Amino acid sequence: MSRKEMDELGWDACDVILVTGDAYIDHPSFGMALVGRLLEAHGFRVGIISQPDWQSAEPFRALGKPRLYFGITAGNMDSLVNRYTSDRKIRSEDAYTPDAEAGRRPDRAVTVYAQRAREAFPDANIVIGSIEASLRRIAHYDYWSDKVRRSVLPDSKADMLLFGNAERALVALTKRLAVGEPIEAIRDLRGTAFMVKPGWLPSAAWHETDSLALDRPGRIDAHPDPYAMEPAAAAPKPTADGAQPVRIVPAAERVAARRVDRAHTVIRLPSFEQVKDDAVMYAHASRVFHLESNPGNARAMVQRHGEGPGARDVWINPPPQPLSTPEMDFVYGRPYARAPHPAYGGARIPAWDMIKFSINIMRGCFGGCTFCSITEHEGRIIQSRSHESILREIEDIRDKSPDFKGHITDLGGPTANMYRMACKSKAIEENCRRLSCVYPGICENLNTDHSSLVELYRKARALPGVKRITIGSGLRYDLAVRSPEYVKELVTHHVSGLLKIAPEHTEENTLSKMMKPGIGAYEEFRRMFEKFSAQAGKKQHLVPYFIAAHPGTTDEDMLNLALWLKKHDFRLDQVQTFLPTPMALATTMYHSRKNPLKKVSADSEAVETARAGKIRKLHKAFLRWHDPENWPILREGLMRMGRADLIGNGPNCLVPRQQPVQPVAKGGRPPAASSRRPPGDGRAPCAPFGRKNGKPAAKRAPRSGR
Repeated sequence: MSRKEMDELGWDACDVILVTGDAYIDHPSFGMALVGRLLEAHGFRVGIISQPDWQSAEPFRALGKPRLYFGITAGNMDSLVNRYTSDRKIRSEDAYTPDAEAGRRPDRAVTVYAQRAREAFPDANIVIGSIEASLRRIAHYDYWSDKVRRSVLPDSKADMLLFGNAERALVALTKRLAVGEPIEAIRDLRGTAFMVKPGWLPSAAWHETDSLALDRPGRIDAHPDPYAMEPAAAAPKPTADGAQPVRIVPAAERVAARRVDRAHTVIRLPSFEQVKDDAVMYAHASRVFHLESNPGNARAMVQRHGEGPGARDVWINPPPQPLSTPEMDFVYGRPYARAPHPAYGGARIPAWDMIKFSINIMRGCFGGCTFCSITEHEGRIIQSRSHESILREIEDIRDKSPDFKGHITDLGGPTANMYRMACKSKAIEENCRRLSCVYPGICENLNTDHSSLVELYRKARALPGVKRITIGSGLRYDLAVRSPEYVKELVTHHVSGLLKIAPEHTEENTLSKMMKPGIGAYEEFRRMFEKFSAQAGKKQHLVPYFIAAHPGTTDEDMLNLALWLKKHDFRLDQVQTFLPTPMALATTMYHSRKNPLKKVSADSEAVETARAGKIRKLHKAFLRWHDPENWPILREGLMRMGRADLIGNGPNCLVPRQQPVQPVAKGGRPPAASSRRPPGDGRAPCAPFGRKNGKPAAKRAPRSGR
């Protein structure tokens, strides 16, 4: 991290210099450590510039010019998500900075850092990556500026973008640069994107297909038969007079031909100029982009930026192939110090405090939730570590962490219980084009066996020095209920008293836009959770997470969710309003008001969304129905909705008619409003749930899962 450290190591220069918006913590949960240790293992000298002052290029000269390239990242989080709330308010703290100091990284950090690195060394290679770059690799809607922005590539002036967990591309790129291959000649690495001249193709064998020809008017294209695995028959020879006999082409040969064709096809997405001005074209481009996300059958994509002589294409190669278990073990088995760099002294780094005793056992997620960016970044195929690798890391924590008291705080990942889950057939997996393996129902080809995870939990508990292991990652409860043994193991041994799960909503109208299961799956899991907690003699609780103002959510949907929360006496402390992150399908709904889960056209399904600040505040207030500070906006909303029957002091009311009377302290202000229910005021009670103005409410259509 400094010239002094380079001198101590005897280095005259670094091969690679990584620039990050986070504090440098040498732990595999932090991208810089993972990437740095991986490159080190392959013999490269790695320098790290952490949270540089971006006001000038001088901090980017601190370690000199890298021999191969600058690797630029905003850090573990998108810099705008890190800095701003869903209401676009500036956060007061940055969890990835010493002492949580805010303002230590710029907005759109990847672009700013790349530009400064270019200014410091104009002839250096610039490679960008991380989640911020991944989610901005094509033209995308930017919530913070409320407009469609260009790909991050032309803005950053980078030579190459690595998207996803790009270990393979990273190592291959570095080795090829090390032997003298110019970066502009490296165009065949999966998981990379770069700028090319309009009309460029890798070779004469390639051809271009317009995305409009794929998604209009019928299905995307014929699905290859995954079961047609017989070898292709030899072509018949012509007769003596030169005539060609008629022959039936076997299915396997047709499949093989389609695969060859797909491997040499690039899909042209609508240009930046088109999607910027046409919401329908934006939704169409998003739909095609997500349908080309399976590494087994994805095609390259290209999108033009600019018009006239200055136009350039952003070329995006297919996604990287997922790492095998031995490869995952290698990446996570490097000699991490498992501590912040000594340069930070005793400064507290909240993100480090949170994960210092947690372990990543897998990556990826096949849930496909439309509001989440994990799938776009890490992919749908689960990549799991071996038991041996995970147990060795637990032992490393035990033996090398002086403040370890025996409590492992997580064995998880994006989802706690997708460990080692995969499609039952590799052929089916490679040809699948579903956006989710668990929506609208769990795919019959998905292996949902939890036995390996149960075995891992038991092995980990048995390690000497380990007193307790709790699961901190979110749980996919619709998968968990398929294994009562797993739920019993989890509830009996690995819950700290509270377990996080994410139903996100109760109403099918909203859940269908989220691609989440019906609330019935939650109820089934809750019953199992309570049953096994009682058997273990423990008093434990579920902590459900919900989202307000998600695309497709009406005021009535939020009201019904609030009534459900009150019925179950859930008084949520922390709630979240939908935040449109780049490239997510729900963000497409928010911006375009179209549903990219179905075919998109000018007259296709419209998705209305709470965009105005007042409506978003109302939706958020419904989640905290019990908070007196929210009662005024809830009363106003209920009156507007014609639900004044829910305003009152009876047991079936949502909010009371009056604010609680607060005594004023002498010489001071009234105390903060209490969240306790106010006492009755003698007024008539409001109508029971499901009734409107004292009359039975109209029957609703039956909801899935209930």
